[in-house]
Amino acid sequence: MKTIVIIQARMGSSRLPGKVLMPLGQHQVLDYVVQRSRQIKGVDEVVVATSNLPGDEAIVEWCKHHQVPFFQGSEEDVLARYYDCARKYDPDYIIRITSDCPFVDYLMASEVISLLKEQPLDAAKIIGELPRGIISEMISFDTLTYIYSHGKEPRHREHVTYYANEFSEKFQFAHYSAPTNLQHPQLRITIDTVEDYQLCKTIAEHFNGDMLVSTEEVIQFLFKNPEIAALNAHIEQKPVV
Repeated sequence: MKTIVIIQARMGSSRLPGKVLMPLGQHQVLDYVVQRSRQIKGVDEVVVATSNLPGDEAIVEWCKHHQVPFFQGSEEDVLARYYDCARKYDPDYIIRITSDCPFVDYLMASEVISLLKEQPLDAAKIIGELPRGIISEMISFDTLTYIYSHGKEPRHREHVTYYANEFSEKFQFAHYSAPTNLQHPQLRITIDTVEDYQLCKTIAEHFNGDMLVSTEEVIQFLFKNPEIAALNAHIEQKPVV
């Protein structure tokens, strides 16, 4: 079962431009995302999918410097960019990770791969309410192809897997129950605003730049330091339109 990770990355952001290459401890945000993605057991390749806009050349140069495979495609039609990238590698399954999630849980993603090896269905559905920023999504290439062909609305083109969630009755899901010690949906461990960045920067500094610190340890740190967890507690996620 060939499985690849595709990391969505771009420099443009309405709330925090350039966030994916901002410093995080001794590294950069994208360093964390790539290195943690590479720790997922059963992954054959990790690819960064960015746009063909001039502003995203900084990501291309970062990938070249760090010897990370990359793909450039449409800036607005993210689904097309994602599909075209995946097609180049001819995988059986794709794990979708966004570049603003430096503490994505690679251990949970490894377990999801094992689940889909046992139950080779269309996609995995994670059961449990989790912090924003630690979840990856796994779908089959056939499912991605179907979504690409049938998802016509702007929300489907902007949010790669949104069609599968909106029309879940069309697909077969393998259900993965998230560990209870991770089920703390009140936490935001992602980077979309200055406050989010400050929280993740504080985490990185506390763990001395250890890019592979477990997500469980990150959550425990935030619980032991509620004043840090409160830095971005007021931030509302942008709605899908």
